[in-house]
Amino acid sequence: MDTLTVLDEEQQALREMVAKVASDRYARRAREWDEQREPLPIEERRLLAELGLLAITLPEEQGGADRPLADALIVIEELAKVSPVAAWPVFEACTGPARVIALFGTPEQRDRLLPPVISGERTLALCISEPDAGSAATDMSTRARVEGDTVVVNGTKRWCSGAGHAEQYLVYVRLDDAPGARGIGAVVVDRETPGLSFGPQESLMGFRGIGSADMFFDNVRVPAENVIVGPGGFSQLFTAFSIERLGNATMALAIGQTALDRTARYIRERHQFGRPIVDFQLVQGALADMVEKVAAARLLIRAAALEAGRGAPSALAASLAKYNANKMAKEVSDLAIQLHGGYGYSAEYEVERLHRDAHGWALAGGTLNMQRIRIASEYLGTRLRQRPSEAS
Repeated sequence: MDTLTVLDEEQQALREMVAKVASDRYARRAREWDEQREPLPIEERRLLAELGLLAITLPEEQGGADRPLADALIVIEELAKVSPVAAWPVFEACTGPARVIALFGTPEQRDRLLPPVISGERTLALCISEPDAGSAATDMSTRARVEGDTVVVNGTKRWCSGAGHAEQYLVYVRLDDAPGARGIGAVVVDRETPGLSFGPQESLMGFRGIGSADMFFDNVRVPAENVIVGPGGFSQLFTAFSIERLGNATMALAIGQTALDRTARYIRERHQFGRPIVDFQLVQGALADMVEKVAAARLLIRAAALEAGRGAPSALAASLAKYNANKMAKEVSDLAIQLHGGYGYSAEYEVERLHRDAHGWALAGGTLNMQRIRIASEYLGTRLRQRPSEAS
């Protein structure tokens, strides 16, 4: 139970509505989606659209609500408390690649690409990582060359969440020969474009139902009007990535809050040695640690979201929130397993699912160690070079 976040009347109504939808429609299916690795059915995605939940942070001109980022995080948390699969379309629309188009796309691109996302007809997924470019994203080698009014894409992408399921992809590519970040931009590619193929779905520890697969671009031709950010625009893409990191942190927050809530119920009900286990001081201490960690993560996310308003938070605020929430989710879900005892190790209680997903969010969008480097760099106001050739 969140007792810290102060919401206005409209936000409270939003939270209650989303929590009811999540409980009524998705709670009973969450375990099935995890076990079967099933993505959210398209009819459920359309329902989220009908409720206006895919459009909260998107521009009014394209049918969105243009509400603050904090409102989108409320929606993501309530859905993700039940199932990350249910929260995923909102995550992608409100904190993911659709926000890149909303922030940096032309009016024509926004009019063409955002309405299908807002209506739930399409999900737009993000493709950054490659086999040899993970944390060192600027080492990417996937290229897009312009030929008249067409862009030709060649290369391989890895760890694209939603690959094979999403209808469109915002693909980060190298658009010219400038080294490092200077040559990187982004282009939208439809799933059915000739030359684009997908590897088998990854069998991941968590994130089941969200999906992940390699993507292969073999002379994939898309209209030049699909270039959202040109070469030299990596700083724009990185600004949008700070929004995504708050979405990531909120997914982790939902894990921590759910693990805490379930554990609080369990320790009242479970009896050992003739007493409810909540009476034991070691149990009380562990629960107190869980409460503290969840509360701290929530406050950092809230502070970053308020700083962002309808735009993006600072890189420092986003990395602090993500680092803390990711670490918290792993620690709190682990404590939940311990306090549930053998039941915590059983899929029936779904606590182990929370722990599996917690590790995924700590890897996605920049690992914990990369966030530590980013935090130090932003705090000092300087770039801390990682490559030997860049050493001061």
